[in-house]
Amino acid sequence: MKQSIKLILNKTLRLVFVFSLFISLPVTAAEQESPINTSQNSIKAIDIMTVQGGMMLAKVTLDAPLDILPTGVVMNNPVRIYFDFFNTANGLKKNSLDIKEGDLSSINVVQVGERTRVVFNLSKLVSHNSSINGNEFIVEFQPVTEQYAIKSSVQFADDTPGAQENSLLDLDFRRGANGEGRIEIDLSNVGTGIDVRQQGENIIVEFIQTNLPSNLARKLDVIDFATPVQTIETYIQGDNVLMEVKSNGNWEHTARQTDTQFILEVSAIAEAEEISVREKLIDGGYTGEKLSLNFQNVDVRAVLQVIADFTDLNIIASDTVGGSLTLRLRDVPWDQALDIILQATGLDKRKTGNVIFVAPRQEMADRELLELESNLQVTEIEPVHTEAYKLNYRTASSISLEGILSGRGVVGIDDIGNIMTVTDIAAKLVEIEKHIKRLDVPVRQVMIETRIVEATDTFSRNLGARFGVQSRSQIGNRRLFVGGDVTDSSESAVNSTTGESTDGTDSGNVNLPAAGVAGVLAGPATLGLSLIRVNNSSLINLELSALESDSKGRIVASPRLVTANRVEAKIEQGVEIPFQMVSALGRPQIRFKKAVLSLKVTPHITPDDNIIMRLEVNQDTRGEDTPAGPAINTKQISTEVLVENGGTVVIGGIFERSELQNANKIPLLGDIPLLGHLFRNTAKKDDKRELMIFVTPRILKDSINLR
Repeated sequence: MKQSIKLILNKTLRLVFVFSLFISLPVTAAEQESPINTSQNSIKAIDIMTVQGGMMLAKVTLDAPLDILPTGVVMNNPVRIYFDFFNTANGLKKNSLDIKEGDLSSINVVQVGERTRVVFNLSKLVSHNSSINGNEFIVEFQPVTEQYAIKSSVQFADDTPGAQENSLLDLDFRRGANGEGRIEIDLSNVGTGIDVRQQGENIIVEFIQTNLPSNLARKLDVIDFATPVQTIETYIQGDNVLMEVKSNGNWEHTARQTDTQFILEVSAIAEAEEISVREKLIDGGYTGEKLSLNFQNVDVRAVLQVIADFTDLNIIASDTVGGSLTLRLRDVPWDQALDIILQATGLDKRKTGNVIFVAPRQEMADRELLELESNLQVTEIEPVHTEAYKLNYRTASSISLEGILSGRGVVGIDDIGNIMTVTDIAAKLVEIEKHIKRLDVPVRQVMIETRIVEATDTFSRNLGARFGVQSRSQIGNRRLFVGGDVTDSSESAVNSTTGESTDGTDSGNVNLPAAGVAGVLAGPATLGLSLIRVNNSSLINLELSALESDSKGRIVASPRLVTANRVEAKIEQGVEIPFQMVSALGRPQIRFKKAVLSLKVTPHITPDDNIIMRLEVNQDTRGEDTPAGPAINTKQISTEVLVENGGTVVIGGIFERSELQNANKIPLLGDIPLLGHLFRNTAKKDDKRELMIFVTPRILKDSINLR
């Protein structure tokens, strides 16, 4: 924190000192912008001339010859070429030159410390060669062919017929200090013709009339370097060598050639960092480093130059920017200070990367309107091209290009070959190709396994007794009997269930036997006893009956299916039950009602590999028959749940329990302790049913496994 405060104070003191010199010295504002150190070399003049064939020459005259040849750096957006002159001052007494001759629109000369940068602003891409002739630095601008211009190409050197054989000597890749990908190529000759152009998301570097050693004809995977460059593939095409550079993300590239070394740099375009809402509100949305300014009647261009030095940004001012102002700002974010200055002087700005262009508001609006009209005119007259895109995973008719095509675009669909044919201008074809690549991807699949478990546990117990007096002739010689029917070997028989004699005689005075249980085929077990002999011909008999039933069961159904992400799928198994109905015309008709086990699901895979499922589960069975037809017992659940990949969730359950106790007895006698059991029968029933539904989704990776 102390270091940052110290840095701000140092910058502020430096700015105040510079502007105190501006105010105290009786010189013009133009002289204030470019103070000249006599120990440095100095740029005295820049002359432009056009020669035959459309070639332009830029001659930069200096005080003394240059020690080294400045390297030209080509930028594509906007198109410009700049040269850095080290230990050189700006002696032109102005920072911009309005040329508007040929492809050259203007020249900016900016001095930062001991370095002066000369920027040639171009209307379209050109090739250039530079040389030194005494105190003069000469740059030749040669228009490139129309074919290359459409492809955004840069020609570094012309391929001269009869020149000695060119060859690539070495190819190296490095990661720059700021994370840029740096491709360095050593050439055999200085005059090797090189063409750099951007095609879609790739950069194509073509070496004209050049040989490629076998050890360099390969594909390099440089993903591990953590730069925008992904792969570099070098191969021979005809008499030329092509190097295809594939990059990822938002990037820009620059290329330069020094003697026999060619360097291509691909840099990531930094996106604006997210700033918290609270931090934005502190200074009204401004987040720049704070500075203090205190000036009286200072030139606007001088203030812009100071802000450019403070922020290390490139600020380009239009020729119409002028005037002076007086301001005093203390601890203000630099971006807010810039907005205040622009508002006070009627100016506006546009920022592209690290370059800020400043011009009057009306001029800025006119420029943008002119650019928009120019783009529209180019779109109307630009030749159209036709491209065919074969889709691998999506159907061609399922992809819409609405909003992407230009007014002249035409789309054709071939359902047989699953090919989409598009006719449009080149810029739109690039957008369409990106759009199709984003959509034509493999669809992830999900397997959903469901287990429906229905468990039953039933218990019944029935007790009863029959008590009465019988003649000895009906019983015979038996005194104790256990079983179903009590019978004499020769005379009468007694049914143990009903208590009635099979020959029509009454067998008991108290008839309360145990009742049977539904679903159980066997009747109650009986135990008969002769308790007391009244006389030689009569006995008091007791018959006890009991039935106990205990059953447990489990039904498991496990439907499973596989479906694509966000695609509804359904599986069912069962029967369709027919029933008869009468139509509106009075005619009998047969209809069918489903009694099936079914699963219907729509999965949605989330970015963290969880699964959202919309589920409908049915388990229907045939019920009792009714006069109108069979009834259908149905169990159904509809829900939407979030489950992790491979996890199991219980989406629902039903638990039923039925308890029943029943007693039939003779009044008073059935209430006597212990002895009362002879004068009553009892029934007890306890049934339990439970239904549970389990769901397990799994994302299929490489293969489908339904084991």
